[in-house]
Order: sequence, then C-alpha cells, then structure tokens
Amino acid sequence: MIAADKPVQRSADSKLLHVDAAGRIRSVLRSSLIELLQPGDVVVANDAATLPASLRGVHVQTGAAVEVRLAARGSLAAADMLRFHAIVFGSGDHNTRTEDRPLPPPLEPGQRLRLGRLTAVIEKQLGHPRLLAIRFENPAAEVWAGIARYGRPIQYAHMSHALQLWDVWTSIAAQPVAYEPPSAGFALDWQLLAAFAAKGIVFATITHAAGISSTGDAELDRLLPFDEPYRISAATEQVLHRACRENRRVVAVGTTVVRALEHSAARFGAVVAGDGVADQRIGAQTRLRVVDAILSGTHEAGTSHYELLRAFAAESTLSRADIALETEGFRTHEFGDSVLIFAANARTGRGTCSPYTSRFLRAPDVVQEPGRLSPAGRLVGCSG
Repeated sequence: MIAADKPVQRSADSKLLHVDAAGRIRSVLRSSLIELLQPGDVVVANDAATLPASLRGVHVQTGAAVEVRLAARGSLAAADMLRFHAIVFGSGDHNTRTEDRPLPPPLEPGQRLRLGRLTAVIEKQLGHPRLLAIRFENPAAEVWAGIARYGRPIQYAHMSHALQLWDVWTSIAAQPVAYEPPSAGFALDWQLLAAFAAKGIVFATITHAAGISSTGDAELDRLLPFDEPYRISAATEQVLHRACRENRRVVAVGTTVVRALEHSAARFGAVVAGDGVADQRIGAQTRLRVVDAILSGTHEAGTSHYELLRAFAAESTLSRADIALETEGFRTHEFGDSVLIFAANARTGRGTCSPYTSRFLRAPDVVQEPGRLSPAGRLVGCSG
C-alpha cells in the first residue's frame, strides 16, 4: 500500500474495498458507499474532536528537549484535565520516524516537564522509560488553554506537511477528547449524511477518546490500544435498541465505535447510555454483539487496528483483502482509502435486545448502571 502523505480528507478518487458477509471482495470509489448500504441500516460514528496533543518542552532537571504526546486520561469530563498517561520522546520532531526518535533523559517520579507555560510533574513510570503518568500543576482551565496554545496535532514521518488542527477534525467533530483523529470519519460529510437520511439510513454518534496509533517502540505498541473512555447518549442507545428490535444492521465508522459499543454490550447485555472505559481487546475470538460491519481505514497486519478486523472476517478473507489493497494501490494511514467489511455472520440485527428496555426510567443524562442516582438525584433502575 501507499502512504497517504497529504492531509486531504475526502479526495475525489478515494477508494473503498468492500468485503461482503460471504467474503466477496471488490474495489469501488468511496463515493459509492451509500450504494452499499440499505434503508434501515444504522450508521454510528465517533464525534470526538482531536486535541493538539503533542507538546514540546524541556525536562526541568536536565534542560533536555522533550516531546510529550498525551495518550490517555481517566474520563471525558472537562474538569478531568490534570492527569494523563503520556508518551515522551527526546529531541527531534515528526520528520524523524518514531522508531528512530531518541529516548528522553532518565525520567523519575517527582521530576518536572515544562511545556510552554504548563508544568507537569511525573507521578510514575508505567513499565517503560517513555510511558509516564503525569499530573499538570496548573488548574484545569489553564491546561485547556495551554494545550490549545502550545500543542500541535500528533503526526508521523510519512506526513511531510505540518498538520493543522482543522486537518484532524472530522466534519462532525464536537467535544475535543481524541488524541489522534477518529479518521474513519473523514469519509463523512454533511452531503453524505443528507443522502443517508433521504435513503432511510439512520445516523447516530458516540464520543470516544481515540488514542494514539503508534509509539515507535515494539514493546509499547503491544500495549495498544490503551484504555479509552467513551460516552453513549440516550438518543444513540434508543436508536440501537430499535435497530435490535427491528433487525436492522449496525455499521460502525471506525474501530473506536466498535470498541465502545461492544464494551457497553458486553458489560450490560446491550448498549446502555452513559460513560464507560473501553479496556478490552477485540480480535478473532471476539463475539460481536452489536456491530454488523465496520467502515475503517486501511491497516497493516500486526497493528491493533488490524487485529480488530479479525472479529469481522476470517484470516483467509483478510489475506485476500490485503492482496487487493496492495495490487490496487490503496493508500494507508489516516488520510488514505477505506475498507467496508461486513461480519462473516452478518445478518439483520445482532445479539440480544436490552434487558433494561422496558425496565429503565431514563433521563437524558442518566448514568449507565441500574440502582445509581442520575445527576438530578432521581433513582434510575428497575421499576419492579
């Protein structure tokens, strides 16, 4: 495959590799996506906006230059901006492959990193010299402002142009919680969403903190994807419950959507509105409960994104798809081409409908667990 090295989200010649439920493969223009969907299908996308999560600065104790790439935090709450997990590099920039970036100076708990006008203290190493738990010493509002002022989008050496923030926001970008773009959503625009509505295709969103795709270190990359917080709205829950009742197909736009929906369904028996943290791995042994198909970028074998595709298609099918992607010159990485893979056992509807559907009394911002209090203080749970 060819690396997409320009930040063009919706090139007119973008390609789509379609793998149907029977394993048949064909290449079409991505603009024909809507022709591969049926009235009644439910398309779910991630509306997370991307943070400028790369912060350059210095290691206070040595004066050495560092780059800190924010990689995870505990929740999506706007006030929860003090503690992050981060990947730290030594000197250099994105023009050097991450595999070739030098290590930072030895980093110890209690030491500080000065990042513009922000200061972060190292709380602990997380099993690797470059993976740290850090805590900003500034108030949350200053952290937001500092990231906006001093941060840059995370990028890699295959991309020669310096990315701007608008390059990494999808058309539906809302709350800024992602560390790298939920790039499968680059295939969407408002014209396509209008076409969905005209055809009777239902569109819904979740918010999921899409994490980093590569650390440049094989040992660290084996830990990917990190735990990622997400939020499912009551409206999206209702759409998915109806899809289940009416045996409609669910198409996830991106691996993050698959992680969030399948995590919620595995936890509760069906997708339930509220906040959660996707901490599971999805792969060949995963039984999909909710999602029937995935629209995704093109991914190389061995990556965590590629492993997730094994839940949708057999190894032999993915191998044939890889050959097609290579021979037909598909572009890879976030601004590349796309694949649409229907699960080998895809059918209209999947899994079981919510055990809570008739037993929940739900407010718009309800928490996700029965027997807990909503923000308004009302008990939300079983009615009988």
